[in-house]
Amino acid sequence: MDFMLAREFCAGLPGASADIKWGNVLVYSVGAKMFAVTGANQEDSQRFSFKVEDGRFLELTDRPGIVPAPYMARCKWVQVNDAGALDDAEAQALLRRSYELVFARLTKKLQRELSHD
Repeated sequence: MDFMLAREFCAGLPGASADIKWGNVLVYSVGAKMFAVTGANQEDSQRFSFKVEDGRFLELTDRPGIVPAPYMARCKWVQVNDAGALDDAEAQALLRRSYELVFARLTKKLQRELSHD
């Protein structure tokens, strides 16, 4: 998983926004709801966290280099700590799914507004 490519991918999703929170955390959101998180600076950007489906949580966290995301594991978020844990195609599919899971929980009105951007 190329972490810089993952950043570009998240930023390019429809209606996605990026901002810095908690001092040094780059947060990708859709409709003001987080779907992916990474470090804002070079040192911290070697990790990437995102939401996964309940059924994939245990499967992914059983892999070396992927752990339950600190503070967010109860919401079925994982953290990739090793770039070799996922290839770019699988990482992009998981990031897109995270985006879709969050998008689906937005109000229908907000979904329509973001779809027309």
